[in-house]
This record gives sequence, C-alpha cells and structure tokens, in this order.
Amino acid sequence: MNVLVTGANGQLGRSLRALAPTSGDRFIFTDVSSLPGEETVYLDITDANAVNLFCESERVDCIVNCAAYTAVDKAEDDSALCDLLNRVGPANLAGAAAGRGALMLHISTDYIFGGDSSIPYREEMDAAPLGVYGATKYQGELAVRESGAEYVIIRTGWLYSPYGRNFVKTMLELTASRREVRVVCDQVGTPTYALDLAGFILRVLEKPVPGIYNYSGEGVCSWYDFACAIRDLSGHSGCEVLPCSSADYPSKVRRPHYSVLDKSRAKAVYGVRIPHWFHSLKRCLDEIH
Repeated sequence: MNVLVTGANGQLGRSLRALAPTSGDRFIFTDVSSLPGEETVYLDITDANAVNLFCESERVDCIVNCAAYTAVDKAEDDSALCDLLNRVGPANLAGAAAGRGALMLHISTDYIFGGDSSIPYREEMDAAPLGVYGATKYQGELAVRESGAEYVIIRTGWLYSPYGRNFVKTMLELTASRREVRVVCDQVGTPTYALDLAGFILRVLEKPVPGIYNYSGEGVCSWYDFACAIRDLSGHSGCEVLPCSSADYPSKVRRPHYSVLDKSRAKAVYGVRIPHWFHSLKRCLDEIH
C-alpha cells in the first residue's frame, strides 16, 4: 500500500518516520519544509491540483494528514492561513482520496470541544470549539466527513515527542536553568506521546474501520502535574514548580479547562492497550537523553 503522509516534518510525522520501517507499506513523506538527513517530498496541501496530481502519480492508497496550523494564539490574527491549512487542506486531501477510492486518515484535536465537561469526551459529544484554531480544525473534520472518502478521524491532544518544540522539551530547558517555574494548574487533560499515537495509526492502517476515534495517553493530569513529573524524572530538583491559574497568563483565546478524551472506542475496535502518560513520558525522556 502506498501511504502519503503530510506534515511529515512535525512531531507526529517524524514519529511515523521512526516507525515506518516496521510496516510493510510504502510511505511517501511530504511537507513544505525540509528536514536535515531525511527525504521529504514537497507538497502544498492547499493546492488542490497539486494534491490530485501527486496522488495520481504516486498511486496513493491512503493519506495520513498530520499537517495543521497549531499556533493557537497566533491563529486569532492569522485566521486566513489557519483556515487554509486546517479546513481547505484536509478538504483537498479528502477530495483526492474520494476520487481514488483511497482511505483518508485525518488527525484532529481536543480543541473542537469547549472544555466545560466533567466527564471524558466521547466522539459523539457535541463540538463547541474555542477560538479560530478549534473552529477551523472542526471545519476540517466536517470537510473530510462530507467528502465521500472512506475516512478515519483521530482526535488527540497535548502532543509531545523527542522532536521539534513542545511542552516537555521547554520544561526540560526551564527546570534546568531556573530556580522556579510557574505552570497553570486549572487546565486538565492527558499528555500524548507522539510515538504512541504513531503506533496506533499504523494499527489502523493494517485494518481500517471507518469512523471517529479519540486517542491520548491514559490517566489525567494538569499542566502543573505534567511539569512536576518532567522536573522529577529529569533530576532537576533545584527548580521549584509553582502552580498558577490561567488568569495569570492572559491569552487571546480561552484554553479548554477539561480536555480528557474517552478512548473506549479505539480500545474496543482495535484492541489497543494505551500506556499511562507517566510511563510514556519516561520513555520519551530516555529517548531525549
């Protein structure tokens, strides 16, 4: 099977690169940027003609869309580009998939929910996105669902990895260089190790069952809890992590206060055992070090 991966130089794309050799499929990694030491084919997903031609020439059987505009605050001032990448791009990819009878696997986000729940979000619960980022990601989901393509949508959140910039790597730097760090304690969710999610994607590609699935690490924590775990596991005991509220960090868009996803469907359909976020964090830190 020929698998097109978009956004291949981001955290999830690079995690798929790391696991691709364990699959029998042929992966074509694309992006609009280059990555030293890795082969990357240029593909602009906002160009429908380019997407269609590429899928035709490479005989694509499946598209895994990891590309997205993820700068939540900047999206408020950059709504046109955010819409292009999060709605138009997925619509183009799904249209190409529909035309070829290919599978469209699209990565979405916990930000499509409003964050006001008191129980883990199930896939069928109503969307109530906060801000431009969440709204465009939800519109991208709708475009995929309405495209006529066979699709799998995977919602995730709090993604981290050994690659690029993310919360774990930022906290490693700050707790190593400062005596104290303040981290919000009133936003709750579940950290997701990108390599765990990449492994789930490969499982889905083996035997896709169309539909929407949630996938994140097991367990629940706040950003403060997460930061404390990073500090403790990395041995940066000289830094004190202090809890604070979201109000202490004014933002152009309100973050969801509760982003815990119910993974029952993914576990029932694919038989996966999802690692607890703390154990996956230890694996990630071992990889970084």
